[in-house]
Amino acid sequence: MAVYTVHEPPLRAGASSAPEPERFIFVRDGFSFWALLLGPLWMLRHRMWLVLLGYMVVVAALTVVLHLHGTAAVGAIVWGLLALFVGFEAGTLRRFSLARRGFRSIGIVVGDDLELAERRFFDFWVAKAKPASGAPNGAPALAASPRALHPESDVLGLFPEPGAAP
Repeated sequence: MAVYTVHEPPLRAGASSAPEPERFIFVRDGFSFWALLLGPLWMLRHRMWLVLLGYMVVVAALTVVLHLHGTAAVGAIVWGLLALFVGFEAGTLRRFSLARRGFRSIGIVVGDDLELAERRFFDFWVAKAKPASGAPNGAPALAASPRALHPESDVLGLFPEPGAAP
């Protein structure tokens, strides 16, 4: 099962106050083979300009350092580690770029593939937006928070009293 984060785009100028679900972006958490294999092209494809600029600065600095002090074996290891870093951090880099463009993270969803994750998220999203039986017409239903279920508790966590030990 893959874990996806869901990002809502900023509202367009002159648009209604309702979000546009077709513009939501699902970012898979985990290793990205394409980011490992074709890092700069992957960054261009996802319009990650600032990340690409940072990547190019790091590559230029590493090239200078390796040219002055490194051997071919050390260079191969360094470039391999840089590619692995980009592959492992691809989701984080993409989330950073989306946040810089004004996207807002609105949830996490788990699914076997992207289609199932989208279906699960939008099923929950639609169910949450339906009016509650006691709510006025047109008002969205609000989910109860864990604090609302036990208002007398002043402690969050596993221990019932402040300062209690396991």
